[in-house]
Amino acid sequence: MTRELEGRSALVTGATSGIGMATALRFAREGAHVALVGRNERRLREVAAAAREAGGEALEIRADVTNEADARRAVERVAETFDGLDVLVCAAGVISEGTVETTSLDDWDATININLRSVFHLMNLCAPALEKRPGNIVNVSSVNGLRAFKGVLAYCVSKAGVDQLTRCAALELAPKGIRVNAVNPGVTRTEIHRRGGMDEDRYDAFLEHSKGTHPLGRVGTAEEVADLVLFLASDRASWITGATYSIDGGRGQTCAR
Repeated sequence: MTRELEGRSALVTGATSGIGMATALRFAREGAHVALVGRNERRLREVAAAAREAGGEALEIRADVTNEADARRAVERVAETFDGLDVLVCAAGVISEGTVETTSLDDWDATININLRSVFHLMNLCAPALEKRPGNIVNVSSVNGLRAFKGVLAYCVSKAGVDQLTRCAALELAPKGIRVNAVNPGVTRTEIHRRGGMDEDRYDAFLEHSKGTHPLGRVGTAEEVADLVLFLASDRASWITGATYSIDGGRGQTCAR
C-alpha cells in the first residue's frame, strides 16, 4: 500500500515533544522526509532516530523559532536538503498563567512571540517554496483559540490569533494553490503545562478535573491530534482550507466550569 506522504518533505516545529513529535513520527511512518526543528539537541537526535526507524528520512535542525535568523536558516536547510517543501506544521508553543491584571509584559511578549509571531514568520518564509509544489500549512492552535478561559490570558489570545492568521492566510494563499488549516485540541497529554509551571501534583489534579470538562470523559493524546494533522496535510483534504478543526472531546461545546 502506498504511504500517504511518500517522498514528500515536511518541516515540523516543536518536534522534540508533544504534538510536534507525534506529528513528525506519524509523517515518517507515511514515508515523509521530515525536518525536525527544536531547541534540545539531545531530543532532536532521539526523535530523528525514531523517525528513521519508522521509515522516514529525518533532518535535525537545532533552532529557536523566535529567532529570525534561526527560522530563516531552518527553512533554507529544508529546501536545500529535500529539494523543496510540501508541508509546514507549526507545533511549537508555550503556555503561561496570568490574568489581564497579573500577566507581565515579559510573559505576554514571550507567549505571543512563540505561539503567534513565529507562526506568521515561518509561513511567510515558507510560502515561496510551498507555492512551487503546491504544498500546505497546518498550524497547531487550541480550544483556547475558540473559547475564553480564565487564568491563561496570553495563551488564549495567541491561539485566537493563530486561528485568524490561518483563515486570512488561507484566503490570500489560495490563488497559489497553498492550503492553510489549523487543529484546535482540547487538553492533551504533553509537556506544555509542566513547562508552564505546573508541578506534578497540580498537573495530575488538572488531568483528573479535565475528565469532567470534556464530554467524552477523558483528555486527548498527541497521537490523536497527529492523525488529524496528517489528514489535513494529505491529499484527502485537498478541498479543505481556512478550517480550524476542533479535536477536543467536545470541550468547545460546553459552558465554562
